[in-house]
Amino acid sequence: MLKIEHLTKTFGDRRAVDDLSLEIGKGEIYGFIGHNGAGKTTTLKSVCGIQSFDEGEISLDGVSVTDEPIRFKGQIAYIPDNPDLYEFMSGIKYLNFIADIFGVGESERRERIEKYAAIFELTDDLAQPISAYSHGMKQKLAIISAWLHNPRLIIMDEPFVGLDPKAAHSLKEMMREVCDSGGAIFFSTHVLEVAEKLCDKIAIIKNGKLIKEGTMEQVKGDESLEDVFLELEAEK
Repeated sequence: MLKIEHLTKTFGDRRAVDDLSLEIGKGEIYGFIGHNGAGKTTTLKSVCGIQSFDEGEISLDGVSVTDEPIRFKGQIAYIPDNPDLYEFMSGIKYLNFIADIFGVGESERRERIEKYAAIFELTDDLAQPISAYSHGMKQKLAIISAWLHNPRLIIMDEPFVGLDPKAAHSLKEMMREVCDSGGAIFFSTHVLEVAEKLCDKIAIIKNGKLIKEGTMEQVKGDESLEDVFLELEAEK
């Protein structure tokens, strides 16, 4: 499904991402782990076509993010770590705006908005301006908007930050449903317990370089993911 081949991005003299190659298949929840500044967000933004990169190739089932950006972006959704929403809009106007961009029909958008707003207990707040929303409410709205057009690949940067336990549980179930229907999830997280329980595969990145990748069993063996991560972080 998603192929990242020899991705390299430099900011000045610093290589934020250094020759990174990953492949994410259909049905996989893929966790991306690393310390602050390791290159996770740069990678995710490059995958989404938000961040340009110096070398490498990113494609989704053969569709290149650089050669066919509109076609590529039409098949994905991206939730940043701090959703930047149009706060002058109401929640429902924002969701309809996103649905319009992706060409979601009236009946489909209504059904999906009702479904996911109910899941996140946001139904009664959709008429309110986004400027009145808490951080957690904005995060929920961003998640709903990402699910509206039934994307094949959903990319998320620290998606559980700001969510209450019930909302976090609902998001985990929604992520698994996407994969059960043939899609895939690629997300970064600092919550290693969540990654260990939820992910089919993980990659650990350090100073822009991939240092370990594979299924959860391949990466952690008989240890906890936290122990493995801390051991790898301690190595020079």
